[in-house]
Amino acid sequence: MARLRFKAVDEAQSRQTIKVDIPAGKVTEYYGANIFNDDVMRAMLSPEAYLKVTTAIKSGEKIDREIADEVASAMKSWAVSKGATHYTHWFQPLTGGSAEKHDAFFDINIDGKALEKFKGSSLVQQEPDASSFPSGGIRATFEARGYTAWDPTSPAFIIYNEAGTGTLCVPSIFVSYTGELLDSKSPLLKSLHALDKAATEVAIIFDRHVEKVSATLGAEQEYFLVDKALFNARPDLMMSGRTVFGHAPAKGQQLEDHYFGSIAPRVNAFMVDFEFECLKLGIPIRTRHNEVAPAQFEAAPTFEEVNLACDHNILLMDVMRKVSKKHNFEVLFHEKPFAGINGSGKHNNWSLGTDTGVNLLGPSTKPKESLRFVTFLVNVIKAVHDNADLLRASIATAGNEHRLGANEAPPAIVSIFLGTQMIKVLEDIENKDIVSIEKGENAYIKLGLNRIPSILLDNTDRNRTSPFAFTGNKFEYRAVGSSANSAQPMMVLNSIVANQLIKFRETYDAEMTEHEGKKEEVIVKILKGYIKESKKILFEGNGYSEEWKEEAAKRGLSNVGSTPEALKAYLRPEFIGIFEKLGVLTEREIHARYEIELENYIKKIQIESRLIGDLAMNHVVSTAINYQAKLVQTAKSLKDMELHQEAEPVVHIIKEISARVSEISKKVEEMTEARKHANAVEDLEQRAKLYGNDIKNFFEEIRYPVDKLELLIDDEDWPLVKYRELLYIR
Repeated sequence: MARLRFKAVDEAQSRQTIKVDIPAGKVTEYYGANIFNDDVMRAMLSPEAYLKVTTAIKSGEKIDREIADEVASAMKSWAVSKGATHYTHWFQPLTGGSAEKHDAFFDINIDGKALEKFKGSSLVQQEPDASSFPSGGIRATFEARGYTAWDPTSPAFIIYNEAGTGTLCVPSIFVSYTGELLDSKSPLLKSLHALDKAATEVAIIFDRHVEKVSATLGAEQEYFLVDKALFNARPDLMMSGRTVFGHAPAKGQQLEDHYFGSIAPRVNAFMVDFEFECLKLGIPIRTRHNEVAPAQFEAAPTFEEVNLACDHNILLMDVMRKVSKKHNFEVLFHEKPFAGINGSGKHNNWSLGTDTGVNLLGPSTKPKESLRFVTFLVNVIKAVHDNADLLRASIATAGNEHRLGANEAPPAIVSIFLGTQMIKVLEDIENKDIVSIEKGENAYIKLGLNRIPSILLDNTDRNRTSPFAFTGNKFEYRAVGSSANSAQPMMVLNSIVANQLIKFRETYDAEMTEHEGKKEEVIVKILKGYIKESKKILFEGNGYSEEWKEEAAKRGLSNVGSTPEALKAYLRPEFIGIFEKLGVLTEREIHARYEIELENYIKKIQIESRLIGDLAMNHVVSTAINYQAKLVQTAKSLKDMELHQEAEPVVHIIKEISARVSEISKKVEEMTEARKHANAVEDLEQRAKLYGNDIKNFFEEIRYPVDKLELLIDDEDWPLVKYRELLYIR
């Protein structure tokens, strides 16, 4: 094994930068070249079909079969002209990633002649074998039927393989034979519809011309790069995406010299390559830089509509995986691949915009617009306050459990950072007396709202320790894990904000009737109440500190570190009620997702447990015993020469190795027995708790003596690629 390590290190050190073929022309000339976008549709569809499709995209109307046939024919002609030979419904089952089944355009007619065929029925719906996808008990394993259905709001695209041929990918939803939702996209789309309706009803209070409100998202993606040879020499990285062992190197991230530093040539070539591929797919990738930890990086796109942004992020990750192999890298999306240094998140920057071009979370210099801004801001705060545990559940995974609260990651406590200026604005609103506004009076001066714009103009500070921070004109949900599908937390955020805006509009209508139409006075009165009820979730300090944990407990805020415990929030009647009221998920679908998340958690901890046992006993302990035998011979030789004093340090190391080996062997055996016990428990929730506590608690207990042995055993004999090699070889 040690030979494999050094062979991998030699191979990694000898890498050359791969030359990237840069597309000719400006980015604007090839951006979106591989997507069936508006320009392509306008050129290839009849005016009637084009209008039907664009109307469906904007309003969600259904597309009739005749129009679907024309769209399918145009898609096929376009795709074939660009080298595509197959098509697939690209969907997102409840596995966290995407799925696809490729079918050829090629077919045989009744005369046995070859032809290329792609009907509207094939575009609108496919029937993949759905039996092996997670369903949470919605369907039995022997029931294979599941349907994918075209989502026209996300453009079709072409992905090319190494042979140079392409596949037309049609973004789709995925449902069971009986209609239950089996994917991440369907509930996201429903939550966006609910949010649009609720937010529009509030927005028209301020501007009657608003007809639609869209949620926007910019998902910053953090990741690590590891040389492919080094990756293949670490079984734990290959199978779990993280290192279960590894002593910290002398130099980690303590000098903070990697952050925003010069990008290494090999890494830069990879970035350039995957960015070109993304741009051709219409993914508006704009930013690249080194992150804080060594070998950690970040990519960030321009804001897009949430559904499209979520699709693009999943596609971005897939493109990065494929391109990284071309450059002899492996990309790591695990939230905590290395102990002792920063983990990786997916910072979800979320906002609301109207079809009139207004960012509803953007401050304004006009008092009337400032009242609208504060109204939406406070309603988001109220939504997060009232549903913090549900929002926490939306990012609860086995990987994120390693990250939250450790090395720059936000804590598991859900809090909101606004910045001192915004806090001052809310305090002014809360503490100012409501005054009677007579006809002809300036309501904004009377209520003190005319002072808000000057306070807001420079509100751009950030708090990296906050899981949910206001950053000037948007909220940044920093607690989302880097491997996650953003559709899940965004579905929850959209839903709770929609539910809150509905409550606000209902209260507003009732108060307006009672107060004879004094709009500004009514709005401020409602907001005052919301601010008082929600301010305990506002926190401006250091979220990493122990003092904040104590303070949060005094405020009554939840601090749920365990994934199984966090996931239980999905089953609360009040949260189920929100999803059902909005038509986002049924109670059965919620329970199914809860079971799927628990099963996924159990399986990931189980895999890591088995890896730890295998590596500890078959790699580390065996190496330690062999090295110990060498030391015994050395000590014996020294004593034979009557060099007893010189032999003492060697004997000391021999004893320490014996103690470490004994400790590791004992703990691995105990962990194995605990796993057997947990596997025998039928209740899923109880089994998840056993894995999260009894079994996972062994991880650090085994890791500690293993990492100590790494310092004792000769470097030439140590079998596992070390952190200094994984993190510093480019």
